[in-house]
Formats: sequence, C-alpha cells, structure tokens
Amino acid sequence: MAEAGEAVAGPSPPPPPPSLLLSRGRALGELGGSTQGAQRLLAYSDALLSIIATVMILPVAHTKIHPDQELNESVQQLLATKIAVYLMTFLIVTVAWAAHVRLFQVIELIDDVLALLNLACMMLITFLPYTFSLMASFPDVPFGIFMFSSCAVIIGFVQAVIVMYGFQHPYLLNHQIQVSENQAFYKYHILKIIVRGPTLSFVAAIFSFFFIPMSYVFLGLIIFFPHIRHLTKWFTSKTTGREEELPLESFTFYLNEPLSKERVEAFTDGVYAIVATLLILDICEDNVPDAKVVREKYHGHLISALGEYGPNFLAYFGSFVTVGLLWFVHHSLFLHVTKTTQLMGLLNNLSLAFIGGLPLAYQLTSKFAKKSHNEIEAIQVSCVTIFFGSIFQFGIWTAALFYERETLHPYARYGGKEHAFMFAKLALYPCVSLLAFFLTCVLSELSATIFHLMQIIIPFAFLVLRILVRVALVTIKHIMSLSRPREDVLEEEEACLSPPETLS
Repeated sequence: MAEAGEAVAGPSPPPPPPSLLLSRGRALGELGGSTQGAQRLLAYSDALLSIIATVMILPVAHTKIHPDQELNESVQQLLATKIAVYLMTFLIVTVAWAAHVRLFQVIELIDDVLALLNLACMMLITFLPYTFSLMASFPDVPFGIFMFSSCAVIIGFVQAVIVMYGFQHPYLLNHQIQVSENQAFYKYHILKIIVRGPTLSFVAAIFSFFFIPMSYVFLGLIIFFPHIRHLTKWFTSKTTGREEELPLESFTFYLNEPLSKERVEAFTDGVYAIVATLLILDICEDNVPDAKVVREKYHGHLISALGEYGPNFLAYFGSFVTVGLLWFVHHSLFLHVTKTTQLMGLLNNLSLAFIGGLPLAYQLTSKFAKKSHNEIEAIQVSCVTIFFGSIFQFGIWTAALFYERETLHPYARYGGKEHAFMFAKLALYPCVSLLAFFLTCVLSELSATIFHLMQIIIPFAFLVLRILVRVALVTIKHIMSLSRPREDVLEEEEACLSPPETLS
C-alpha cells in the first residue's frame, strides 16, 4: 500500500520507440487480442474502492439506539470507539487505493490473468467492511483486528503477485521500464511501496493477541508512515543541505510524485456520490410505513401516516444539501488547483473521512428529532462532522498557498482575482457549523431550529456570496483609503496619470 492521496506530475514520458511499438503489437497478435489497456480496470477498481471506503460508516450509523434511550457514558463511549475505528479504516482503504494506482502506473497493459488477479484483490477489499464491523462492535476482542489485518496482508500478497507476473511478461509494463536496463530496481521499488502496508498489518495481527492498543498503533502507521518518511527526508535535507539522490531515470521520480489531480478528483467524486446515495437508502428503509399500520391506525390515509416522518425528511433534505454544497466547494477548489502535494492529499482524505460520516449525522438528527433527551447531542455531533469535513477542505487551500506557483492557477493565488471569493467559499461552512455548535450549547431549547436554519441559510448564502465578497472588498478598500494620509492617496493617483495629465 502506498501514500494516500498523492498526485502525478513531472515531465511527460517520451514516446516509445518504433521497435517497442512493433514488439507490443506482435505481443497483442500472439495473445489473440486478449491484452488490453488497463483504463477500464482502473475505473472499475476506483469506483469499488470509493464505495468500500464510504460504506465503512454503515455499522456506525446503524448502531442500535432507541429514541427514548439516554446517550449515557457507555453509549457515548461505544459511538466514540466506532467513529475512531471508522476514521482509521477509511484512511487505510485510501492507502490501498493509492497503492493500486501506483501498481498500474508500472503495469500499463493487462491480460486475462492480471484481470482475474485484480478481481481477487477487489473481492478481499470488499470484505473489509465486515471485518471493520467486528472491530467496531468488539474493540477488545483480538479476532476482529486479526481478520482486518489478515485481509490487508492477503491483499498485499495478491498485489505483489501482480507485480511479479507483470515483470515476467515485460510487454505489459510501462514502456520506460521495458527499455530500461534497471528493471530489477523498478520491481524492487514498486514492491517496497506495495508491501509496506501489509507488513505493518502483519505486525498488527500478531500484536492483536498480546497487546491490542499496539495493534491500533501499527494500523495507524499504515496511514501516516509515508508522510512521516517524507517529513523526515525534508528535515534531513534542510539540516544537512543535501537532497536525496535517486539513481535512476525520470520514472523513479514519477512513482515518488503525488497522485494526479484527476485521480484524486475521481475518487473524491465517488465518495461524495455514495454518501448521497446512502442517505436515500436510509430513507427508503426506515421511512416507509407498514401497510397494516396505515389501514388500522390511519384508516388507509397514506398521507397522514407519512406526516409522522416529516422531521426525518427534513433531516434528509438538509443532509443532502450539505453533501452537495461541500462537493461544490471541493469542485470549485480543484478548478484552481493544477497539482496536488502529499499534504494536500492527506488533508483531502481526512476531509473525505468526515464527509463519509454524514450518514451517521443524518441518522442521529432524524432519530432524535422529536424533542428527545438526545436532541442536543445529536445536533452537536452533526455540527462537529460538518466542521471537520469542511475545515480540512480549507486546509487543502492553505497547503496549496504554501506552494502556490506549483499548485494554483495565477488568478487564484494570494491576491489574485478569485482568491477572496475562494477564501469565503471555504470559510463559510466551518464558521457557520462552529457558530451553530456554540449556539446549541447556549440556547439548548432551540437547538433543532438553529441547526435547520443553518442548513436552509447556507444555500442562499452561496448564491449571494460573490456579491457580498465584492461589497466587502470595496468597503475595506474605502476604509483603508480613509485611514491613510491624504498625501499618499494623491501620490497614488498621480502615479496612475500619464505625463501630460500630470503636468496639466
């Protein structure tokens, strides 16, 4: 498994020589057309991995809590444990996705064997939500952690087999590797990237039978080890003044670069789409009245029976609008991004992990919507989820500004014409969700009203945001001009005039 959330850049590879194209065409002919590009396989795998990462929230969202039951310390501890394990496993799946992307940067063509091996890998990945359910439901029992870690080890083993098979059939590899004299180094390099996560998972599986907290530490290292390694290299280069030298061609740098902006966008769009889908699945499952109840209690009046589910529908529409607008903010942000960095990838995955928790927020706000004992706690959980999902988006923008010449279009850089508008877009949800959280603490009786007002107001705020930003900029400019001495203003005006106008 590789670095989660990293993107592709660097010089575009040179075209393959005619002899290589001829040998590749001969290989296709010998295999009877069974060899093909890996693009469709990658699209299928990306879709499946984004689904698996997102459905990890289902065991948390469907925790059995009765509306009249108090969210006492034991229930809160259970939910907190499940949420923590969910965040960790979500991020581990993003690491597996990044490893899969790295693998198929090396292998550009697939045959039937590679397609079946990839399906075996995907089958094991689809089993991860079940092992997560065991981990979340029985955090003190080693078997759940052992099952999850074992699946990660086997996934890494299958990916290593794919690498070995690819290098035994060089016509399947990237053309730069095919013409290279250092294929053994490339094989070692990609295997090191792929096996890193499974190795840590193997150690976690062993510790699960002796000291469970250490197992979670090693599983957490799967997520942060690439970033710790990158930070260590940066610190070493700054202290010693020497950059790390890679002994091979540009493709080695290509594998060490972050993942491409397009792959990050595709994976992100998949997570947002699945979160929105999970919301309507919960509506279909929990908010369709029983036919017998409609006949006996409501005398066959379906509309009267549906009236009881009004707060649930309100929570659904509010949650869907929140998901849609957070996607819109992410989309607007990445319109200005030209290249992502490792830090931006990590922040994007952290944001997606909290966005994936919105079905839990919907379940809580709909379940405790009728002035129950837990209404305030449910709404505060929703505010916290929205806050962290949006503040990490703001973090992506902040990280991009540190390397704005490499990561942002000129018009979006600090001081650019779109900078203030993008800043306002990204700051809207964190500020409003934080304000709603504190208002629910002070005005507890109006907590539901405050939360739903927040969900209603924000879409309208987005519609008038550009006008508000322009008015604010003009106002600030006017105030600053009033606060400066009159002589400075005259000097600026004279500097803008042409020489004849200045003389006159």
